[in-house]
Amino acid sequence: VQLVESGGGSVQAGGSLLLSCAASGNTYSTNCMGWFRQFPGKEREGVASLDVAQEIATYADSMKGRCSVSQDKANSRLYLEMSNLFPNDTAVYYCAAAMSTRAKIQFPSTFPFWGQGTQVTVS
Repeated sequence: VQLVESGGGSVQAGGSLLLSCAASGNTYSTNCMGWFRQFPGKEREGVASLDVAQEIATYADSMKGRCSVSQDKANSRLYLEMSNLFPNDTAVYYCAAAMSTRAKIQFPSTFPFWGQGTQVTVS
């Protein structure tokens, strides 16, 4: 599975961004997709995940209520809509995919496939 993120950029505090992840390859075997972020010098942390078949979303406490994950199955795209952004949301945001339904955003290692990341800067 190949993943390519887009939609990152610079935004003022309180603003919104829509991140997009285009998936290709063996996407029909993908059961869970997620969004993660990484601060400089820190480990990647989960933001949100989506059970592809049941369309059940899970959110990390850090952005719960300020983001929404969705998909366009026909076009193999995953989205992360973020609002009311704070400067401490500044990070590189990654899209990830897993075949296993047991993948959890609390454990990034459960997602074998990753995009290259997109920078989000909030000032």
